[in-house]
Amino acid sequence: MAVPRTAPILVASNRGPVSYTLGEDGSLTARRGGGGLVSGLSAIGPESGGVWVCAALGEGDREAARRAGDNHLNPGDTGGQQVRMLDIAPDVFAAAYNGVANSVLWFIHHLLYQTPVEPVFDAEFAEQWAAYESYNAAFADALAQEAVDEAVVLVQDYHLALVPAMLRERRPDLRIGHFSHTPWAPPDYYRLLPDDVAAAVLRGILGGDRAAFLTERWATAFADCCAAVLGAEIVRGGGGGMATAVRFEGRETRLGVHGLGADADFLRERSRRADVDERLSALRAQIGPGRKSIVRVDRTELSKNIVRGLLAYRRLLETHPEWRERVVHVAFAYPSRQDLTVYRDYTERVRRIAEEINDEYGTEGWTPVALHVKDDFARSLAAYRLADVALVNPIRDGMNLVAKEVPVVSERGCALVLSREAGAYAELGEDALVVNPYDVEGTARALHEALRMNDGERADRTKRLAAAATALPPQAWFLAQLRAL
Repeated sequence: MAVPRTAPILVASNRGPVSYTLGEDGSLTARRGGGGLVSGLSAIGPESGGVWVCAALGEGDREAARRAGDNHLNPGDTGGQQVRMLDIAPDVFAAAYNGVANSVLWFIHHLLYQTPVEPVFDAEFAEQWAAYESYNAAFADALAQEAVDEAVVLVQDYHLALVPAMLRERRPDLRIGHFSHTPWAPPDYYRLLPDDVAAAVLRGILGGDRAAFLTERWATAFADCCAAVLGAEIVRGGGGGMATAVRFEGRETRLGVHGLGADADFLRERSRRADVDERLSALRAQIGPGRKSIVRVDRTELSKNIVRGLLAYRRLLETHPEWRERVVHVAFAYPSRQDLTVYRDYTERVRRIAEEINDEYGTEGWTPVALHVKDDFARSLAAYRLADVALVNPIRDGMNLVAKEVPVVSERGCALVLSREAGAYAELGEDALVVNPYDVEGTARALHEALRMNDGERADRTKRLAAAATALPPQAWFLAQLRAL
């Protein structure tokens, strides 16, 4: 049965705003998600007629998608939003999501490969790439079916890099934008990809009217790749400034920058609830009276650089023994992508180094590292409130919202130690203690400086950091993209 064209605004992303658990009795339990995209879409409201197209991620999702007779999920599960969840074959989804998106494109843009031994693009990768093409085509088909004439479509992230061009072929009347939530690799590194794949990803995004990024740096890197790989023309602003568009094969794709900010109202309200107060008391008891805290909140994602953060903390204790028994590193390292061996190994290495630090420096009344591996948002917010120092040292990050959230929630002011390779550096760098994420010695020195910072300076910096961090909250971020299209 043909799907009626009803949607004037569409969003496409791998993960949707709701997920489902399938019970043994066949019942489905819905759980609504959070994050910037969910908050952003709420800016247009259900009455707009917008449709969110996403993929079924697990068996519960697939069953929900199968039961949705009109192709849309029950609005009672989605907060009133119209959501179309695609039941893509599990083997196709796994090859596209794990084989290409998370194991190749993510690694390319975050510069994660050990190039003497990886990547290896062989026959298995060719099969995975074919699955990635099929996965993107499924999204393009669904969007083409749902969109009214001249609708606006916002395609999200590296999972769906081919969709804009595919959708352009199906529906040339649409206004199509693509937003990259990751960094973008510089040309020399990007060209690790097979030549045809490197070109296909760029051509895919250039099928849109607009390609947007979190920072000017990532937008420029994308344009540079288009020039190096495709021979495309880069259009620059007055005086040869920032790249403003890419011209290729008779089309012009405009470039934009939208630095996603923290949702201050939500964070401040949520961080003062009873469950957060309860966890705050527990954390304070774990740290101990009179001690300072260095807090990090991350998934055990390779790019987050947790291992070097721990090594820097160990170096701090070694070179500045005055901090022993006076500081605790509260490290939240929530397991991520544990279906990939390299991530399981990394998670285990984080745990092992934390144990080594505690064995080497711990005393009867002091545990130097408090490592938490169970995901708990309320506990994360409690840590934001009490942190004296926040450590955010990614190897490379599209933005890093933790760096923006901590100053918003902090009670007494928090010194931010921030990697210059995080997208957030562009907005927060002036009031952070900036580090090279590979430099353990330099990071240890920055931690020492942060711990010594006086209360007045810390409070002043935090105030300025919070203002910069909330300049473009999720709803404004989403609407800015809509207006630009």
